[in-house]
Amino acid sequence: MKTIGILGGMGPLATADLFKKIIMMTDANSDNEHIPIIVENNTRIPDRTDYIINDGEDPTKYMIKSAIRLEMMGADVIIMPCNTAHYFYDEIIKYIKIPFINMIVETAKETKNLYPKGKIGLLATEGTCRAGIYDKVFKEYNLELIKPNPEKQKYVMKLIYDIKKGKDNIDLKNFKSVLKELKNQGAEAFILGCTELPVAFEMFSIEEICIDPTKVLACSAIRYAGKNIR
Repeated sequence: MKTIGILGGMGPLATADLFKKIIMMTDANSDNEHIPIIVENNTRIPDRTDYIINDGEDPTKYMIKSAIRLEMMGADVIIMPCNTAHYFYDEIIKYIKIPFINMIVETAKETKNLYPKGKIGLLATEGTCRAGIYDKVFKEYNLELIKPNPEKQKYVMKLIYDIKKGKDNIDLKNFKSVLKELKNQGAEAFILGCTELPVAFEMFSIEEICIDPTKVLACSAIRYAGKNIR
């Protein structure tokens, strides 16, 4: 059985969510049948969106160091739950010798399987949206993305950062207006393109047709490690 390395800390709650999903979805009947997992919860990694849109501190070297640490600690494969951090994916893989499963690519494959000709609403950080992290990959799979306008995007960002702050008393009125607008534009489903969003959707029981990249990534990692999905 292979060992999974999680390049985390972006943020810690999202990292824990991925770890939990791997455990809950692995077909295992005892502790010893579960997949060995190494978690690098590097909370010192600078904010990815701040770098992409505000010329903040470059987080690349921090993620490279985390990836190298995971490899040195015995990881056979690396996964990273932060969507925006995949902006730096091509640079990170230059410094490691083990596979690094790309969550955006895995999500595109799953979306193509479920909605081969549909319109998909993207809920993500400003950094992910501006950098076109999903746009580039989804275009390769001939998938159409719909994104909130700048006015609505700020409501998505507020929810994401409220979750990062650990808030549990959040007014969802403005966020739900984003969902309504995207559905009016033809969105058949929503990509939860920031790892805090699956946490928020579960926390507040938001009932929409969604694709959770964290769950998709967990399934891909489980299979790569040599186990079956429960």
